[in-house]
Amino acid sequence: MCKLIYGRSCDRAIKSNFASLNSSETNFLSMNFTEIKPADASLEKYGINEAEARWNLKPSDLEEISIQKEMAIRTSSGAITINTGEFTGRSPKDRFIVEDELTKDAIWWGDINIKFAPEKFTSLKGKLTDYLSGKEVYVRDVYACADERFRLKIRVINELPWSNLFAYNMFLRPSEEELKDFEPDWVILNAPGFHADPAVDGTRQHNFAILNFSEQTAIIGGTGYTGEIKKGIFSALNFILPHQRNVLSMHCSANVGDNGDTALFFGLSGTGKTTLSADPDRKLIGDDEHGWTNDNTIFNFEGGCYAKVIDLSEEKEPDIFHAIKEGALLENVTLKESSNQVDYHDSSITENTRVSYPIYHINNIKEPSLADNPKNIFFLTCDAYGVLPPISRLTPGQAAFHFISGYTAKVAGTEAGITDPVTAFSACFGAPFMPLHPTQYADMLSKKMQEANVNVWLVNTGWSGGPYGVGERMKLKYTRAMITAALNGKLDHVNYKEHTVFGLMMPETCPNVPDEVLHPRNTWENKEEYDSTANKLARKFNDNFDKYAEYANEDILASRPKITEKV
Repeated sequence: MCKLIYGRSCDRAIKSNFASLNSSETNFLSMNFTEIKPADASLEKYGINEAEARWNLKPSDLEEISIQKEMAIRTSSGAITINTGEFTGRSPKDRFIVEDELTKDAIWWGDINIKFAPEKFTSLKGKLTDYLSGKEVYVRDVYACADERFRLKIRVINELPWSNLFAYNMFLRPSEEELKDFEPDWVILNAPGFHADPAVDGTRQHNFAILNFSEQTAIIGGTGYTGEIKKGIFSALNFILPHQRNVLSMHCSANVGDNGDTALFFGLSGTGKTTLSADPDRKLIGDDEHGWTNDNTIFNFEGGCYAKVIDLSEEKEPDIFHAIKEGALLENVTLKESSNQVDYHDSSITENTRVSYPIYHINNIKEPSLADNPKNIFFLTCDAYGVLPPISRLTPGQAAFHFISGYTAKVAGTEAGITDPVTAFSACFGAPFMPLHPTQYADMLSKKMQEANVNVWLVNTGWSGGPYGVGERMKLKYTRAMITAALNGKLDHVNYKEHTVFGLMMPETCPNVPDEVLHPRNTWENKEEYDSTANKLARKFNDNFDKYAEYANEDILASRPKITEKV
């Protein structure tokens, strides 16, 4: 088994020191790469002086540099693989927003949106730009938002070439002509090798991701995890679009059928958002971040996909599997012994193994990445308690309740110290990226759902027949069959049964799904234990919702679960 260690291959015993990547022996700027520079290609205006900058290199060039610098290995599929180092996922407690006149009364401050002082930002940004000065850096000019009316122009300045490849993959790519006169709206400064001094800089620890809306700048340091780049811009758009442009921003995937019927898939990590939207019979709009305009347009924010690859197989997820080819960037995977073949089942580095690739690596995509109002919305949850139905139809009040709740569950083995299922509630199915109060997004979504007369479904991709450790994970083929039936109207005229505790309407039949699977209580051997577990989860839902209750209307409050047994 071969791993990369902080960007270097394991066959050499070296220190995990990003600074060493800028030594003269690994200077490849003399190589014959083609750059596309804008008219004003200076970095001095950002405080970066005498840097050896490469502008808008081709993906193949960035791959070659990463390999030559021993930061990456070419795998058997053609994709390169890298190791992001100390951080293999986002660090929500180290995400900050600068508090100033623009944000102080608008942001929902707290444990999710943490205040950062303007003077500390200025000082820390100065240190970061000093760190980048005189180094090799990689500059990428890109867009966010497929709807040109809301397009955000972004300049990403990376310390590492593979971070720049990630930016190419994940954002929308301007034409060569558009690049010539490119002037960014936002700038991202990304330096994994730069560490903050918490005692001086005001951070929690050495890594940080900070948004400054007044300066339209994001600074990211101390972490090589590429997801911080994409989620930084997503967080920015979650403030800009609803607050300033009256456009609903959503943490969801989207696809569209041949007859123009759009479907949205909301869900937290591990619930199947990317997997279920990659449907060979429907065109993919995008896998993670979208906007919903007042004139009934759904548009993708991004130009690529960022998919989990743990336990990936060609049989289960063929579209994603075949997208991992030259140009794709694998993160934190391992290679099988004495080969360059990826072992997708190995989680020894992290459960959060990932791949980024441009959306055109998927064959069946919507071009451009826009579509009309959705006909169906799916809220995805991975319920490790085995309580929630595999699919249920929601009323408008229930839809708002479950959107605000944003429930899923973490299971044993996913994080250190977890031995039993742990409930996880993330408002709007994306609280870490939502600068505004969750009810603002919920109000906008509720209005749009009613105006569009959309069907809303809660889909449990988690456990059936018992909780985690006892029951079994819902079969992907059953989940796909239920979603297909909902999309095709096959569940419009079947009989429904109400769940005793959660009040959810469960279909009694569904094509290609055994009837007994549709009601979770039927799959449990011990019915009394099911009832007790359902009430236990219901209490957790209600306790979580207490902090939002004062903002909720009667329909939403009436959608809370009903406890049917005494404690």
